Amino acid sequence: MKQIRVTSWNQLNDELYAEAWKEPLGRFRSNFAFRGMGRSTEALTTTLCRLGGQYPRSEGHLLRNFRKYAHKSATLGDSVWNWLALAQHHGLPTRLLDWTFSPFVALHFATQNLERFDEDGIVWCVDYVKAHKLLPRALTRVLRDEQADVFTTEMLERAASTLTEFDRLARGRVRGRGRGRSGSAGGAFAIFIDPPSLDDRIVNQFAMLSMMSSPTVQLDDWLARHPSLYRRIIIPAELKWEIRDRLDQANITERVLFPGLDGLSRWLKRYYSPSTRAAPSRAAKRPRAGDDDHEAEVEEAPSEALTSRRDEGRSNGARAAGAARRPTRT
Repeated sequence: MKQIRVTSWNQLNDELYAEAWKEPLGRFRSNFAFRGMGRSTEALTTTLCRLGGQYPRSEGHLLRNFRKYAHKSATLGDSVWNWLALAQHHGLPTRLLDWTFSPFVALHFATQNLERFDEDGIVWCVDYVKAHKLLPRALTRVLRDEQADVFTTEMLERAASTLTEFDRLARGRVRGRGRGRSGSAGGAFAIFIDPPSLDDRIVNQFAMLSMMSSPTVQLDDWLARHPSLYRRIIIPAELKWEIRDRLDQANITERVLFPGLDGLSRWLKRYYSPSTRAAPSRAAKRPRAGDDDHEAEVEEAPSEALTSRRDEGRSNGARAAGAARRPTRT
């Protein structure tokens, strides 16, 4: 396992896009799933596990009753994997964890909660291509046939049509669907799923899901046994405000990631919350050697900290934020 504590925005970007260059393609194509969290010490615990008690026994009951009471048109088809993705999307406790293909979306979730700006955050980066090399043969065959790196719910259905069958793959006991291969049979595994586009939220968040082969196995425990598969990028508390402001300017906000009035309200509430940081001092700009006709520019630091973002507007009363303009105050 590689853990990096970044000290600047530029270093953070370098680490997020590390290993993205693919020489055969001549393109930058990352193999990593990203998950941002506001507290660096927080574990990768599923919402099902957080129920406590005999939560593994509750998994089937939760999903069965969700399917029973949800509107029949709520999901596409009757695949258990579509239902499971839908249930996770709407807050039902499941064994799934939310991830994203986008490192910037992960940064949003690491910096969305202003109450945790006095704590270090984290972005988990897991190489899903390497993780899938540890899968049972029945699952790797599906990926190979589709020439894919991640699963869709339809692909997963071909290897296992129920949670019980899926769990049995870890023990290599699903008859007619292939035995577990050496090194993975009898042991837990993790898969990464590209969920169906149930709504704009999933699309805009470039969502991905992870799932373990048992409800009792947590992903971070499994990763600890496979340290070459992941790295952890620690975001210092003192860097969170800069990251948050840069993401806002890049239009990575609740308004975009959670389309609708709820997301809009969350964005506005956070955006207009007062800043708790002091205004940064700006060092004098010195002319570079060899530069012609350049004089040193000196800008004095503000005499006092800005206590509210509403006081940060320029004289024209607006601040450009990429595609998202700062809303007009009334």
